[in-house]
This record gives sequence, C-alpha cells and structure tokens, in this order.
Amino acid sequence: MVEIEAVLDSGGILKSCRASGHSGAGKTGADIVCAAVTVLLRTALSVLSNREGISIKGSAPIPGELRLEADYKAEGKDFLFATGVFLIDGLKSVAQEYPKNCKLVIRTED
Repeated sequence: MVEIEAVLDSGGILKSCRASGHSGAGKTGADIVCAAVTVLLRTALSVLSNREGISIKGSAPIPGELRLEADYKAEGKDFLFATGVFLIDGLKSVAQEYPKNCKLVIRTED
C-alpha cells in the first residue's frame, strides 16, 4: 500500500508531503496507483521548485519513497496554497478510487 501523509499549516497551506510504499495494484512499471501518486508529487515538486517566493526541498531516497517540504515568502503564498489544493485533491481522488492500495492522511499543524 502507498501511504501518504500531507501536512498543512493552519491556513491550509502545504508544509510537507511524504509518500512511501508500493500499492501492489499492478506489476512494477505498470502500476496505475503508483504512477498516479508519483506524477502528482513529482509535478507539484517541479512546479513549486521553479516559483519565486517558494523554497522547496524534495528527495526520493529509495524507490517507493518521495518527500517534499515547502516554505514560502508572502509573494509565494497564494501559489503554494493553490498547488497544495491541486495536489491534495488529486491524492484524495486516487485514495478514494483505490482504497486497498492507497491511504492518505492529512494533518494540520502550526
């Protein structure tokens, strides 16, 4: 199972997201759940890393694991919020459609 933890601040802005594990929904290289989660996270990481006012750290230390951490200045706040909404909605959709293969936990902290 792919387990995802997203952390939002009290204003709903993405602070971090971590995904780990393999969904087991298909053969390696042909697993639709892993592909969907990977595309969402990699795209968010790419989009955020090229945006003024947003500092992003990302890593994929081993296959089946991806992490990102975000911080922002005032000029990056709205873009980070919108990207976080897009990412979380996409991950929710995958988790709802494939509940046996993907679990999403969303936490809020200051």
